[in-house]
Amino acid sequence: MTAVLTRRSRHLLHEPAPCDAEFAYLLGGAAAAPDHGGIRPWRWVLLRGEDREALGACLASEAEPEQRDRIARKALRAPLMAALVFCPSAGHKIPEWEQMAAASSMAYGLMLLMHSRGYGSIWRTGRLCESPGARDLLGLAPTERLLGSLDIGTPDGTEPPARRRIGNLADRISTLASRPVPAAT
Repeated sequence: MTAVLTRRSRHLLHEPAPCDAEFAYLLGGAAAAPDHGGIRPWRWVLLRGEDREALGACLASEAEPEQRDRIARKALRAPLMAALVFCPSAGHKIPEWEQMAAASSMAYGLMLLMHSRGYGSIWRTGRLCESPGARDLLGLAPTERLLGSLDIGTPDGTEPPARRRIGNLADRISTLASRPVPAAT
């Protein structure tokens, strides 16, 4: 509960970030997320150093000239950028929407595990997910989709984020007996 209520997206991230072995270890825990069929319809591409620069240059080349420098710098916001690739199993008895839910659950679990180890992260989407150049650079197959990336590193500041309050969510819960009955026509 502590990890869930204190995790926040962190914009300012610096070294250290988890090494590849630690990332793989935490991914092992995150992969325990619900995945009907156990097909793991996802993979990660880790970018550090020059790889982030290459991705930034790729995204910048697709932007308007006045935006290119700003776009290129975005890939350098954290020491580790982990791109999440959705790899659905076409024709599988598990529908694609359920495979997407499995990938999403795993990614959130990974964020919680990163947070519990003292790392910060932020989920990024936008231009990256739609870029033909990024697809090529990251080696996506025609059937794969880039869902976004996690920027990962050590957050600035020593104070942990304030614990979120659990609000009253009773209006988001119903039972069959409490459902409104449609008016007769």
